[in-house]
Amino acid sequence: MNIEFDSYKQKLNDIRPALLGLAESLNLEGLKNELERLHAMQEAPGFWDDPEKSQKIVMQTRQAETKIERYKKMEALWDDLMTICEMAEEEDDDSMLPELKEGFETLSRDMESCRLQTLLTGKYDKNNALMSFQAGAGGTEAQDWCQMLYRMYTRWAERSGFTYQIMDYQEADEAGLKSATILVTGENAYGFLKGENGVHRLVRVSPFDANARRQTSFSAVEVIPEIDDESEDFEIRPEDYEMQVYRSSGAGGQKVNKTSSAVRLIHKSGIVVSCQTERSQFQNKETCLRMLRSKLVEIREREHLANIADIKGVQQKIEWGSQIRNYVFMPYTLVKDTRTGCETSNVNAVMDGALDPFIESYLNCLATGNWVQK
Repeated sequence: MNIEFDSYKQKLNDIRPALLGLAESLNLEGLKNELERLHAMQEAPGFWDDPEKSQKIVMQTRQAETKIERYKKMEALWDDLMTICEMAEEEDDDSMLPELKEGFETLSRDMESCRLQTLLTGKYDKNNALMSFQAGAGGTEAQDWCQMLYRMYTRWAERSGFTYQIMDYQEADEAGLKSATILVTGENAYGFLKGENGVHRLVRVSPFDANARRQTSFSAVEVIPEIDDESEDFEIRPEDYEMQVYRSSGAGGQKVNKTSSAVRLIHKSGIVVSCQTERSQFQNKETCLRMLRSKLVEIREREHLANIADIKGVQQKIEWGSQIRNYVFMPYTLVKDTRTGCETSNVNAVMDGALDPFIESYLNCLATGNWVQK
């Protein structure tokens, strides 16, 4: 009998308590009851009379079904792998070892992914995420870095099963971008991305420097949850903001409306939001108001203060000493998070959207409180 089968049998027994613990963390029984309630609502007369409300219920149903089905698949895979071990033992058959190895790796990966989702217990973690990019100190180099970050996060969204919509995109004069905002859509988008909020520092030989000198530049990433109008009692009065209109500018050669349909709202607290995603000025204004509302509610929740203007001034400057992560391209390659200590030398993979290790380490530190001292 191959000793590896015994080893995997022991591993399966070892992870069984963690698998059962996930059912409790996911509140599987509660999910099943919630699913019954949602199904009953969909079967009620007049369910589709309010399309907006019905779509939300359909989405909630789909999310509950996905969680339950995902756990059932992990449980079934555990049973299948244990059966393989027992069959191999009875038949003394080593040919099933590759299937066992692959299956165990899949189960371990799925369990870890599910465990991370159970850490997303914040009030808005399940929401979509509004993600803004702002070039900081460093001129053209910083604007190019800002565009690189924009690409990095949009690549992460695509490879992680999220979708994104460009809300605003302000190209720089020479290269890169001055600022941009996207809406990342999908369950737990904000929960996964909230740790990316902060200043990102780049060190490299600048392609814009004729003397090929090493330069440091900064760009800021802001992440806030998209907050439903119905979920919070929060009013924005017309006298609380100034509205400006301007011409849209495209991202990556996109065809966009060249009339003055893009809208910028400047709140009295100093918060600025922009939108050019729609062709109608009215629609862009409505989107801006939703974005502004989300920002104001998020700040209120984060600081537990009523006076938003007072806390707007505490934001860190986009410069040295305030970064959450360093990206070094020269003289060596390293990406390192200053809060969690997570690091990798594979800069190219990170810039192509391989951010999961950083996101996972942040969520783990958030759950345990084991942060790295700067």
